[in-house]
Amino acid sequence: MEKKDRTDWRFKVANREALIGCGLALLNFVWWFGFAYGMGSRPVEEYSYILGMPDWFFYSCVVGFLLITALVIFVVKVFFKEVPFEEEEELR
Repeated sequence: MEKKDRTDWRFKVANREALIGCGLALLNFVWWFGFAYGMGSRPVEEYSYILGMPDWFFYSCVVGFLLITALVIFVVKVFFKEVPFEEEEELR
C-alpha cells in the first residue's frame, strides 16, 4: 500500500511565515547591535546628540524601533495570509 504525502498546506504557510518572522528578528538585532556597539564604542566626549539622546542610542533604539515596526506591518499586510483553524473535513 502506497503512503500518500498528506502534509497540511497550512503547515507550509506557517513555516514560511515563521521564517520571515525570524528574519525580521535577526534584522532587528543586527540593526540594534550595529548602531549600539558600532557608534556607542566611541569615547563619550566624541558623542553627538539627537533630541538630547546620544546618536548611537537614537539610531539603534528609536529609529530601529520605527523601522522594524513599519517593516513588520508591511510584511504582515503583503506576505502573510489568513489561514483557517478548522479541520480540513469541516471545510468541505
